[in-house]
Amino acid sequence: MSDPVLEAEKIDGRSPTGEYEGSQQVDVFERHTGWRRLYFHPTVQVALLGFVCFMCPGMFNALSGLGGGGQVNETAQANASSALYATFAFFGFFSGTFSNVLGARLTLMLGTLGYPLYISSFLVVNIHPNATAYVIASGAVLGVTAALLWTAQGSLMMAYPSEAQKGLYIGIFWAIFNLGGVVGSAVAFAENFRSTANGVSNGTYIGFLVLTITGFFLPLLMADPEMMTRTDGTRVVLVRHPSWKAEFLNLFVALKTDPWVVLLFPMFFASNYFYTWQFNDYNGALFTIRARGLNNFVYWSAQIFGSVFIGYCILDKKRLRRRTRAFIGWVIVFSMVFVVHIWGYFYQKTYTRANNSNKIDIYDSSFPAHVWLMIFCGFLDSMWQTYAYWLMGAMSNDMAKLAVFTGFYKCLQSCGAAGVWRADGAKLPYMNIFLSTWGLTAAGMLFAFPMVYFRVKDYTEPEDETL
Repeated sequence: MSDPVLEAEKIDGRSPTGEYEGSQQVDVFERHTGWRRLYFHPTVQVALLGFVCFMCPGMFNALSGLGGGGQVNETAQANASSALYATFAFFGFFSGTFSNVLGARLTLMLGTLGYPLYISSFLVVNIHPNATAYVIASGAVLGVTAALLWTAQGSLMMAYPSEAQKGLYIGIFWAIFNLGGVVGSAVAFAENFRSTANGVSNGTYIGFLVLTITGFFLPLLMADPEMMTRTDGTRVVLVRHPSWKAEFLNLFVALKTDPWVVLLFPMFFASNYFYTWQFNDYNGALFTIRARGLNNFVYWSAQIFGSVFIGYCILDKKRLRRRTRAFIGWVIVFSMVFVVHIWGYFYQKTYTRANNSNKIDIYDSSFPAHVWLMIFCGFLDSMWQTYAYWLMGAMSNDMAKLAVFTGFYKCLQSCGAAGVWRADGAKLPYMNIFLSTWGLTAAGMLFAFPMVYFRVKDYTEPEDETL
């Protein structure tokens, strides 16, 4: 005997999960039982994925958020970041191909290798100040491996959830991942609380190095994606393994078959651009080392709340149609862009590269207002990244297609970051970097709006499932 509620939802074009699916028919598979049910549960696998990024990119974020990688002289770190994002931009464009051929787990594991090398370079330069070339070279190597890691991460994170859980799973991943930045920045704050050197200690770098090495082994604990079943009983779409030539052509096929993704390119380009001003030109320029550590802590803590809020409370609000959620998310992120940058403009007017010798400490009366800006910067970053991933996930559920999308995302993201980090290394005025950041983030959201309006639907069409 059929349930009248379920029948009514089918007539209305909705699945029992609340997502609109029209006449699309999906195969439902039996899920694992016993301990295997827990191990192969998508939530567990997304959590493990989050811990991989907790250990590696999380520690990288904690180090970067200190401004200058925790160094007194920020130039070496800025140039290393430029090299990192330049190589990331190139390999990020093709990393979807690597992920499809090697498999997501192996690609993820290979992607962790550059993080211990990069962390070690700051330990070396702390001991041998003239070894800045090692920092820049390690940044270039990290760009290659990070392109692999983030493409594999994006494919897995967007393929595991059902239609109704995309925002939730992105939020879970982002919360765990950003705990890495929180824990790392808390360690840096505690280690350097009494320091007067305005740079972090060797012990801080050693602690980060141990954690990033641990992250290399975590992908071995993750399940094979081909054995995964989503919570609604649908099978995770398997990764295809075509020839390298065919996979290269997929990059162009994706643009031809889904040209709306081009309108997200400005948003992709701006998605790491704002880090330079936030970390080096605000946190690194204005504050003492312990204040930088505390700012870093609240920044990554705010990211957890921001990602969960927009992911769970907005983008996965089942009572609302998916298109409605897309528009609400756009309004929130666009508003945050202006809140943060109008606020930041009034602070940026008060200092320049040549005039910022008076560092703000945690006991100064002006510190509370300044730290709140860092909190809102954290909100903006997490909401921006979560919304971008959610939009890509709304375009398709196919792992191979999502790998290509995330390759575009990371490539363009890194192009923007490489340019602005090089500008910072070349000592471009703080105000110039700030205004370019504001303009690019606002433009990114404006370009994304037509894509949201015309391309995001209440359900994923069958023709969107493959390239």
